[in-house]
Amino acid sequence: MSLEHKIDFKVVISVKDANPNGDPLNGNRPRQTMEGYGEISDVAIKRKLRNALQDQGQKIFVQSDDRATDGFKSLKDRAGAIDGLKEAQKKKDTAAYARIACQEWFDVRAFGSVFAFKKGAGSGLSVGVRGPVSIQMAKSITPIEINEMQITKSVNSEPGDKKSSDTMGMKFTVNYGVYVFNGSISPQLAEKTGFSAEDAEALHQALIHMFDNDSSAARPAGSMEVLKVYWWEHNSKAGQHSPAQMHRSIKVLSKTGDQVMRSVADIEFDESHKYDDVDVEIYSGL
Repeated sequence: MSLEHKIDFKVVISVKDANPNGDPLNGNRPRQTMEGYGEISDVAIKRKLRNALQDQGQKIFVQSDDRATDGFKSLKDRAGAIDGLKEAQKKKDTAAYARIACQEWFDVRAFGSVFAFKKGAGSGLSVGVRGPVSIQMAKSITPIEINEMQITKSVNSEPGDKKSSDTMGMKFTVNYGVYVFNGSISPQLAEKTGFSAEDAEALHQALIHMFDNDSSAARPAGSMEVLKVYWWEHNSKAGQHSPAQMHRSIKVLSKTGDQVMRSVADIEFDESHKYDDVDVEIYSGL
């Protein structure tokens, strides 16, 4: 079923003793603004969503190596295995290439993609797909407190390594923080990629379960949690209100003011400005 209604959403997540998104240019320290607020990039959020969608059984183009289900280790090889894409590349048919890619992979028809490979599938042909799902960067509602921990290795990595077995390293975690990010789905762009109402519901469920199978040393199981998902469905493709108005209608506040939060008990939600003319579905993990 085609997507006939504009959709906006707001997601509230908590982080406890974990690194939600390390900055590779800063020693993998949690991303932070100059004012001390925590950040999670939209790219990192989409990675979680792709993984959750993959767990649902959806076909994903941008798979991480450790979760690849088709045996391919590069995007070029994955695209090159689709006969229709190879044929469209030979004919230099960008429209057919984009259409087939959208039909094949959920994340392409949702988030869009750029196909530009030096050799093999798509060589000599650059194809861009603009997806209907837009997701903002997540930002904490108060400044975060980062814990720094020195770690050691108990054994050398290589025989004859000159370094001793107690080589020092660093591990960073956010003691506690609440992050919020917003997003929207455009029915007009969904028409072009084939993103359907069923796809929108699959994304809705992925937002709720985005941390279910995401545990790691940096993010132990249970350390990151989806607290709230506000899912607004308008009554038309244009919508009754702008995305900015919908996102502002729910305020996530801290009882500590601008001070560092310590637990989920420090959060309060102001829903007094919500719009009654837009259907809303609220998931609460509290």
